[in-house]
Amino acid sequence: MKLTAVELGKKIKAGEVKVADAVRACLDRIEKLESDINAFVTVDGEHAMEQAEEIQRKIDSGELTGPLAGVPVAIKDNMCTKGLLTSCSSKILSNFIPTYTAEAVLKLKEAGAVIIGKTNMDEFAMGSTTETSYYGATQNPWDVKRVPGGSSGGSAAAVSAEEVPYALGSDTGGSIRQPAAFCGVTGIKPTYGRVSRYGLIAYGSSLDQIGPIAKDVTDCATVLEIICQHDDKDSTSYDAEKGYTGNGITDTGSDFTSALVDDVKGMKIGIPRDYFGEGIDEDVKKSVLEAADVLKQKGAVVEEFDLGMVEYAIPAYYIIASAEASSNLERFDGVKYGYRTSEYTDLHNMYKKSRSEGFGDEVKRRIMLGSFVLSSGYYDAYYVKALKTKALIKKAFDDAFAKYDVILGPVAPTTALMKGESLSDPLKMYLGDIYTVSVNLAGIPGISLPCGFDRNGMPVGLQLLGQTFDEKSIIRAAYAYECSREYKRPATLTERGL
Repeated sequence: MKLTAVELGKKIKAGEVKVADAVRACLDRIEKLESDINAFVTVDGEHAMEQAEEIQRKIDSGELTGPLAGVPVAIKDNMCTKGLLTSCSSKILSNFIPTYTAEAVLKLKEAGAVIIGKTNMDEFAMGSTTETSYYGATQNPWDVKRVPGGSSGGSAAAVSAEEVPYALGSDTGGSIRQPAAFCGVTGIKPTYGRVSRYGLIAYGSSLDQIGPIAKDVTDCATVLEIICQHDDKDSTSYDAEKGYTGNGITDTGSDFTSALVDDVKGMKIGIPRDYFGEGIDEDVKKSVLEAADVLKQKGAVVEEFDLGMVEYAIPAYYIIASAEASSNLERFDGVKYGYRTSEYTDLHNMYKKSRSEGFGDEVKRRIMLGSFVLSSGYYDAYYVKALKTKALIKKAFDDAFAKYDVILGPVAPTTALMKGESLSDPLKMYLGDIYTVSVNLAGIPGISLPCGFDRNGMPVGLQLLGQTFDEKSIIRAAYAYECSREYKRPATLTERGL
């Protein structure tokens, strides 16, 4: 369980480890830790062992030769899995068994991945702490009194606690990068459209993107190569054959592992001054700037610059995301699937009671906010203005990438918060996304990886951003930085001999 996904894949391919043994090790680890971590909503142990036998036969026959064949994976609970509960960690979908599998998950299965189970998350991906889940909060493996981040907190905690070698998460406003930072692991949010959203239960359709969470950059790049394929079932899916050229940039290709080179000589890296002003924790600031110095010493050209538009990212994001959420979530009404209230008088009353009982407070808050900004009289004042702001944020990034290959900054202004600290103050929780939401608004790729620790021993996350369809630059810079550091296991697990 201490191996990375790629390391485990090599041992399976060499015959040193059987797939069934790898799966059993994951299941034993989950059984040992779940009472402390609560990273999973569903553990599909019996079926996982069946998958292991089938995949072992295909590996032995030479049918499966990929780098992750036989390696177990966990899937965030908002990606449909045929025959397996997919609840978005919400009461309203607590009995939903999909009849199909999400395209990204299907690509992993075709590559020989063994699905261990579904990970806990903030309800409908709305939150930054994984405390809004119907199934209870997930704990941070570094300190169980702290949150793992969100909304992909279950996926990040499962990888950090070494319950699985890697996992899939989804990122609408930082939901891969922020929990990866809080849990001391690595996560990539790809360019919007890189990975098919077919089968991902939507929160904000113009912002959502699936990506990997793993122990290191190599694992993330390897997973990304597998799941980044065009899908006709998703109208926003990127077609590499048609190519992409815009704003002076061209698609650099999806052979992401080719960017795993310890060389950043001549690479231009920009650090936004706006990211290091009021509100950032001094330990976070120190660790991130020290990471920038490491890249500078390796030959990168590092400069500070003014990005602009940072203060408008949070309001623009929450208006757009909530508006899209209010539209996307109207399908959950208790009629065709999901939770239905037991007592009602008529159809309208059934809708009202099913939603009142089925949705949690944070989801209701965002639905109401979204419905408000889309309503007559407020649409132009809020929603249209937010869309214009989104375009200006994209332009600010385009201008920056005309000068720099990569933008470097923190993932969040603080390290992992104590449980309950931000849940009682939603505005504080929203402001914690200040460095991540603009990436989704602009549709650009971003990676989060550990770059140090605060005074309490909690991991600090470094964020590297790239131009549209240029994941290779951020992978290259991240890998070069990672080569100067060692992966560190969560302190609480080490103390307990786990």
